[in-house]
Amino acid sequence: MTILLLADHDGNHLSDQTAKALTAASQIGSDVHVLVAGKAAKAAAEQAAKLSGVSKVLLAESDELANNLAEPLADLIVSLGGSYDTIVSAATSVGKTVLPRVAALLDVAQVSEIIEVVSPDTFKRPIYAGNAIQTVQSTDARKVITIRTASFSPAPTGLPAAVESISTAALSSGLSTFVSDAMSSNDLPELTSAKIIISGGRALGSSEKFRELILPVADRLGAAVGASRAAVDAGYAPNDWQIGQTGKVVAPQLYIACGISGAIQHLAGMKDSEVIVAINKDADAPIFQVADYGLVGDLFEVLPDLEAAF
Repeated sequence: MTILLLADHDGNHLSDQTAKALTAASQIGSDVHVLVAGKAAKAAAEQAAKLSGVSKVLLAESDELANNLAEPLADLIVSLGGSYDTIVSAATSVGKTVLPRVAALLDVAQVSEIIEVVSPDTFKRPIYAGNAIQTVQSTDARKVITIRTASFSPAPTGLPAAVESISTAALSSGLSTFVSDAMSSNDLPELTSAKIIISGGRALGSSEKFRELILPVADRLGAAVGASRAAVDAGYAPNDWQIGQTGKVVAPQLYIACGISGAIQHLAGMKDSEVIVAINKDADAPIFQVADYGLVGDLFEVLPDLEAAF
């Protein structure tokens, strides 16, 4: 069984989400080809070639592929689809945008956000905000799958695989166009790959307090910063910090939840963390039910003390 894995990258750097998705792909089949599509993406392709378990890297470069637009990228994957039994991607913003279109064009049902490979055609995925695990068996001749990478460890490096340039003729263009990127810029680690995450909730009360209390502790710990949906909706934190069912799914070694009650929506995004520490003045907050360590206290007093302790 030959697997096609869509790589997640920025042209110069391969995302570690690809290495984690590769681990899942290797459990489905032993022959994995990685597709690196973009403009001037050779550096990312060379990084993908060094991952253990990759038998070949397909490099597709063109202006149409420069910004990960769904239409040309889906057309490229479908043009290659006849050679593959399974097409997979990490459940990142790119994977969630492109693979549903691929599934529609191939007239198959997508299996979304798997957390375990049972067999090459059977997978486990969370439903009901992670409160139940569904086992899905796909009978489609070609399978289209997105992978919740928080459930898989990254593939190690190995002997370099061959990098093969492929044609990008006849790609779709015009249905959608790239206008601009509006990216937040900071020196914090990326959420989905961070080993330590500290998150704040609506209890912080304002964006000023969020930055005044959360960011100094994150800086001391070398941690990424997250937020609950309530904090993001209130404007206390940018939406790319949101963790939960409608945000990012993370599984760091240490997760510190500050002023977060523990709504199901939020727990779905962080409950796979290795160690969970909760700080909340409400002793009955649901977050304490999943926390390994709980501190009942006022975060406006606890966080400054925590910062001073380092």
